[in-house]
Amino acid sequence: MALTCDYLVLGSGVAGLSFALEAAAHGSVLVVTKRARDESNTKYAQGGIASVLADTDTFAAHVADTLVAGAGLCHEVVVDLCVREGPARIARLREIGVRFTTRSGEADADLDLAREGGHTARRVAHAADMTGREVERAMLEAVQATGRVQFLEEHTAIDLITMSNFGGPDRCVGAYVLDNAAGRVETVLARATVLATGGAGKVYLYTTNPDVATGDGVAMAHRAGAEIANMEFYQFHPTCLYHPQAKNFLISEALRGEGATLRLLDGTPFMEKYHPMKDLAPRDVVARAIDVEMKRTGSEHVLLDITHKPASFVRERFPNIYAECLKFGMDITSQPMPVVPAAHFMCGGVTTDLHGRSTLPGLWAIGECACTGLHGANRLASNSLLEGLVFGHRAAVKLATQRAELDAAPWPTVPEWQTGSAAPSDEAVVVSHNWAELRQTMWNYVGIVRSDTRLRRAARRIALLQEEIREYYWRYLVTRDMLELRNIATVAELIVSCAAVRHESRGLHATLDYPSTDPGLARDTITKRGVLPHLRAV
Repeated sequence: MALTCDYLVLGSGVAGLSFALEAAAHGSVLVVTKRARDESNTKYAQGGIASVLADTDTFAAHVADTLVAGAGLCHEVVVDLCVREGPARIARLREIGVRFTTRSGEADADLDLAREGGHTARRVAHAADMTGREVERAMLEAVQATGRVQFLEEHTAIDLITMSNFGGPDRCVGAYVLDNAAGRVETVLARATVLATGGAGKVYLYTTNPDVATGDGVAMAHRAGAEIANMEFYQFHPTCLYHPQAKNFLISEALRGEGATLRLLDGTPFMEKYHPMKDLAPRDVVARAIDVEMKRTGSEHVLLDITHKPASFVRERFPNIYAECLKFGMDITSQPMPVVPAAHFMCGGVTTDLHGRSTLPGLWAIGECACTGLHGANRLASNSLLEGLVFGHRAAVKLATQRAELDAAPWPTVPEWQTGSAAPSDEAVVVSHNWAELRQTMWNYVGIVRSDTRLRRAARRIALLQEEIREYYWRYLVTRDMLELRNIATVAELIVSCAAVRHESRGLHATLDYPSTDPGLARDTITKRGVLPHLRAV
């Protein structure tokens, strides 16, 4: 028997929880999360939330910085609304108990605002260097206190349920969801289904993202027929800790905001060669600069140096980074950190309107899995949590106005999940092997710098892997590992196909064959199931 709810939310990061908190006031909410409810990209966000909160800052300046970082592809109306709604979202977080770092240390005092790459002012609200963890904590407590939000932890969405598959209208009415432990597939029906599944960093060999970031929302939306945009723009964070035992540990951009300098192994600073803002240049510029210098010198990493700052300041401002590096024998107050770029943020995703609605009726997308137009070809630092907060709120507010219409529709009749002749797998090695090959292929051929030849090689290999994955999927009972592999393969295919049609270098898409930016190509890359990627005016 199907589970029913007003709002089905897939994902429990800042976007999903922001939506759930507001939507609980006018409906029942079911949040499905693949692992524990606090495990998401949000939890690992160090820097903070960009917003105009100081008298010396302006909305116009934040808008301008976002547009510059986005390299001509930002949707200005979206940038403007996100920037203007930011202060209210920060106030809401403080209201529910988020303990941001303040100048005096008192909870209700003025915020201690940080500066990060690409920003011309200090406007990043933060909780030391563990902002995401603190936001996640407070939001989970607030959501649970509503009494109208249920969680299905350790459950993995398999596919969206669309009535067009059963002879009805083209509308999403819920999802099939796997109970990871029991191996049982649940049918969940909802008045509205909200994708808040985060990013897809695990599509690359090296990433700052946790294991849950496998692009599930984008892959499911694509299979259901929703429009997808700008998947070629995958952001590589310039500074991931380089250490064999430090799995995907991010070194926050806030260090460079406080004066940290990127250096070669011989101590030579190099960012002044690449941008007037030097170490505070936008992320795409810094990541490419590091990539160039590593290839030029043959080094496996570069150095990030903040040793010129007082040790007490470093320990107080960056307690988490200081403690984590100390675990690996590095005292960042007296020695520079070895760092390399790693896949970090998906700027493309499911296309949405100003309220988070996708092109598929009944389906909404918010946060990193959505392409709202805020980020364009490259995300400005600390605009990600901002986007999740703004669009989680906007989606909930919009759906509140549609309750009468939604409630008037009868619950649809859909079949339960059919296993057919599928059997338990005795070839799990296929999943692990294909997973490793796919991520290695993406890292080698579709990374920071691409070429037509590399993209063609990647496309051929991914096509072969897709055949094996499809065969495995239909032969065996589904598992979380299998579903995640299926999803990152779909995301990889979308990234490559979108990159292949952009014959220029812009923002995060740098290609050797088209090294210049073409003003005539300031367009979004659009694709959907059965439709090849093409460029459409912003």
